[in-house]
Amino acid sequence: MDSVQIDKGKNRARSERAQGEADEEKEEEDEKLRKRKKAFLYSGIIAFFVFFGVLLVLGLTVFRARHAVTAVNSINLRSLDAKFNLQRLSVDLNVTLELGLSVKNPNKVSFKYHNSSSLLYYRGRLVGEADIPAGEIFPGQTIDTHSVLTILADRLLSDSNAYTDAIAGSLPMTAFTKISGTVTILRMFKIHLVSYTDCELSIDMRNRTVEKSDCKYKTKY
Repeated sequence: MDSVQIDKGKNRARSERAQGEADEEKEEEDEKLRKRKKAFLYSGIIAFFVFFGVLLVLGLTVFRARHAVTAVNSINLRSLDAKFNLQRLSVDLNVTLELGLSVKNPNKVSFKYHNSSSLLYYRGRLVGEADIPAGEIFPGQTIDTHSVLTILADRLLSDSNAYTDAIAGSLPMTAFTKISGTVTILRMFKIHLVSYTDCELSIDMRNRTVEKSDCKYKTKY
């Protein structure tokens, strides 16, 4: 009985040692797996920041958003008709102006602009408006467009300044154009851009021409 018990004890001890060795090996494998997971996670984080850094550098240099360049190439008087009422000291004006505009996209990506407009003012008062349909300008492309502005006849009937200016032969006007749109950098960053054009001009009533014009340009994000 004693030898049997001794053998059983030895077998039990060997079994416990074997189990202990198996447990140690499993712990080692688990530890190696945890280390591999951590290394993979850290590598992923580093790769993400490197990738983001490259995108940021490209976005600030090569693909940096640049304003669309709007220019007024011509302002022409298409029609002019003035009917004076000497009794009421008023004038019924019908004036149509044509603005020749060019818009250049200096970006490395397309510039998509929304429905925009050109506005015509007489001494700070809105007297005419024309729509500019939405469109797209490809990278480095320049497009030409025309905006036709017609004075709404009833806007100046009761304005004594219009009568005085028309009699004097010179009608001061302001043509204002706003074009707004977006560029998408690296298909991730959408940037809103706005371009303004403000032209002070004078219509020569006698010669039926645009006497002089002075245009200023402004852009903003």
